[in-house]
Amino acid sequence: MAERLSLTLNNTTTNMASSLRTQISGSRLFHFSSSGSKLSFPSSSFSFTRSLVSSPLLSQKRCQATLVNRSFSSAATTQCTAATDPEQLKSAREDIKELLNTKFCHPILVRLGWHDAGTYNKNISEWPQRGGANGSLRYEIELKHGANAGLVNALNLIQHIKDMYSGISYADLFQLASATAIEEAGGPKIPMKYGRVDTSGPHECPEEGRLPDAGPPSPANHLREVFYRMGLDDKDIVALSGAHTLGRSRPERSGWGKPETKYTKKGPGAPGGQSWTPEWLKFDNSYFTEIKEKGDEDLLVLPTDAAIFEDSSFKVYAEKYAADQDAFFKDYAESHAKLSNLGAKFNPPEGIII
Repeated sequence: MAERLSLTLNNTTTNMASSLRTQISGSRLFHFSSSGSKLSFPSSSFSFTRSLVSSPLLSQKRCQATLVNRSFSSAATTQCTAATDPEQLKSAREDIKELLNTKFCHPILVRLGWHDAGTYNKNISEWPQRGGANGSLRYEIELKHGANAGLVNALNLIQHIKDMYSGISYADLFQLASATAIEEAGGPKIPMKYGRVDTSGPHECPEEGRLPDAGPPSPANHLREVFYRMGLDDKDIVALSGAHTLGRSRPERSGWGKPETKYTKKGPGAPGGQSWTPEWLKFDNSYFTEIKEKGDEDLLVLPTDAAIFEDSSFKVYAEKYAADQDAFFKDYAESHAKLSNLGAKFNPPEGIII
């Protein structure tokens, strides 16, 4: 696909798309195997990306990229003053919707956004050491963390979208995909903002161990330890737990769940795994009603799921959401937006609304 960009550099107009396309097509941040299921990380990719970002032409000139065609080539274009181009965000959102409609990948895209943001530590002020929504989950070292098992598949699914829209940061793309997946599954509109800045390399990835476990010795205490570290509270914990209305647990990845059930053996998408709800691609409050009833052995209940009805503080919210889907949607939208902003550095500082 061809792409024409008009770049205004001070008062001089120069067409740079062709030269940038030639440079970047020879060196990508990610290279895929022929099966599309694995990522390799060539050593030249990172040095090229850093050299492009630090190019005197790009760093000394303020540039404005004007979208002429909706379609983009797989080449990166150039870096703009803001971390993310609003028009490209809108176009990418449409491509994500198309991906969701064909691949039924809503759950894993939600998880991708969550796990990038969920490493945030409110007790660390420096960026990116504090973790959070900074795009670091694109690097192999973080993808190999135990809690991120299988997320390389999510990255493979959306990498072609990143290739088409170079004016979007990975941090924004992960959160855009996550929020869009919730909305397209029937969930609430998430009040998102964009403009997140990406980390520059794998050396800026957080250490392993910041994400929650499914079966800790004291589930309620563990959830509070992890989510309080992020600056979230009990309402956020329970509301966000409700996103398990989407998806399945696969024992070969997490060690939890059945290989398949009557709800998952025929897909859609790749068959197998054990879901929390019968309609595991529909976002509603059935996660809470099913856990409360505990009447179906084919539905998954993790120790951390059971805790939301066993802990007295959590139970207040769990009962409320089981009885009132509108209340759940309202609180979920707020908590999801809060999570998506954790630890992020925005450019511009106020963020971008699309």
